[in-house]
Amino acid sequence: MNWLSDMRKTYDRGELEESAAESLPLQQFRQWFDEALAAKVPEPNAMTLATVGPDGQPSTRIVLVKDVDERGLVWYTNYESRKAQELAQNPHAALQFHWVSLERVVRIEGKVERVSAAESDAYYASRPLDSRLGAWASPQSQVIANRAVLVANAAKAAAQHGLNPARPPHWGGFRLVPNAWEFWAGRPSRLHDRLRYRWIDGQWVRERLAP
Repeated sequence: MNWLSDMRKTYDRGELEESAAESLPLQQFRQWFDEALAAKVPEPNAMTLATVGPDGQPSTRIVLVKDVDERGLVWYTNYESRKAQELAQNPHAALQFHWVSLERVVRIEGKVERVSAAESDAYYASRPLDSRLGAWASPQSQVIANRAVLVANAAKAAAQHGLNPARPPHWGGFRLVPNAWEFWAGRPSRLHDRLRYRWIDGQWVRERLAP
């Protein structure tokens, strides 16, 4: 695997100086997210979610952020999935956005809570019909014999629930309430910019980290 050691990239797309950074992390995130949209970054709302199981084993997966505001970042999933089960036992989690073409990373840490049933209902109702039926069809994270099981489950869900399926009780949203944000911008010579915001005594404190 020595060929991997020769894979290198020079980072020179931008910088992140305190003088130009927003005083609040949510504002900084929105600015960077808008720039990712303008740059046509593929799936800029895709983020890695890291959770930890009861045995201390971490696990990650990609989820899509569906709302961001002062309360936190929201995504939707099956409440019986591995990530949901791990969050039920340990609600502390981390998120990461990696916008490769912009040479930027955003990390967020915090505690996760379920969104209200009304929020989950509203988002579920906005989804395409096939996606709504899919929430009934997939026993997420469970072992199944083959893909034919999913196809059969989808057909059964369509027959049972028709064109206006209700939200499954095992499906809904989570919100990560941040206590720390980190913004990373690639710089030459591996002297990258890292600004961290931490929630301390009722306010956001910004600090620079060594790369």
